[in-house]
Amino acid sequence: MTHLVTQLMMDWNGIPEQMGVWLFLSVGAVSLFVVFIPLITWIDSRRKEREAFYKADTMRRLAESTGEGAKAAIQLMREEERLKRIKILEGMKIGGLINLGVGLALLIFLRVLLGGGSGSPFLCGLIPGFIGLAMLAYAMFFAAPVE
Repeated sequence: MTHLVTQLMMDWNGIPEQMGVWLFLSVGAVSLFVVFIPLITWIDSRRKEREAFYKADTMRRLAESTGEGAKAAIQLMREEERLKRIKILEGMKIGGLINLGVGLALLIFLRVLLGGGSGSPFLCGLIPGFIGLAMLAYAMFFAAPVE
């Protein structure tokens, strides 16, 4: 056993220092893509299954209870759908503002960094800016209103 450890230590002496960084990054990448991401995906799918099961069970119990239970179940479904649509529209507003800010900051940054001469790519900042404007315009004016 001691001979094996000595042999491994002698083998490590000939390896350049940059190899340690490469080994660290490769092990980290493998652990991220092979272990962590599938594990998080599996945990999230289990959570969604539980939520759907409990929601369906609650709806079933409400519908089976009385005549008022069915009305309450329908009202609950409508309220959940309304809250979901509000959340989506608010997310689009926030995403539009973030894209608009990134576009403006990129425009200013590239203009200062590379100058304003012809051929300067500072107008690339307009791309995320216009995407943000489109998201905001949709969320504010074109999306169906939430009742």
